[in-house]
Amino acid sequence: MFTGIVTGLGTVRAITQSGSGRDMRLEIASPWPETARIPLGASIACSGCCLTAIELGPDWFAVNASDETLSKTTLGAWRVGSRVNLERPLKVGDELGGHIVAGHVDGVGEVLSADPVNGSVRWTFRVPDPLARFIAPKGSVAIDGVSLTVNEVRGPEFSVNIIPHTAAVTSFGFLKPGDPVNIEIDTVARYVARLSEYK
Repeated sequence: MFTGIVTGLGTVRAITQSGSGRDMRLEIASPWPETARIPLGASIACSGCCLTAIELGPDWFAVNASDETLSKTTLGAWRVGSRVNLERPLKVGDELGGHIVAGHVDGVGEVLSADPVNGSVRWTFRVPDPLARFIAPKGSVAIDGVSLTVNEVRGPEFSVNIIPHTAAVTSFGFLKPGDPVNIEIDTVARYVARLSEYK
């Protein structure tokens, strides 16, 4: 489990195709000074996608992404140089600064616009229609692994505000309209919806 509070901005440094070209091995340069001490097999949220560390170096780690992961997230479009939001898993007793994030991407959304509003930027996204019902004003959503509060919802479109600090320490500083983003809906919304529809 994660909180959606990004603690590092990594960079894809190498990509190797595997599994007859349907799977991918990614090496990600990490800003964490303790990267080499991360336990082998540990989970790391990579732009919202929970992946397993299979190899570690002093300033990098490697993960595998299956064909299923590549087809359901933005990872299939990553290239060498792509920026990656990083978060280590939540420990019992840690401060829960964002909201509970599983690292299980529900779908890929699209950036529609980024409009300056006073000292922040209002970002508007479109999500696939099946996810729209899970997004509510003042609710939580994870975008590329970043825990955010929803400001406004209009059908499959919703907006959030990004302050300068968030833009500086996450991939929001590199996003632009038309870019795809990983979307994870709020866990509570998922179960409320399931309870309401079950008969």
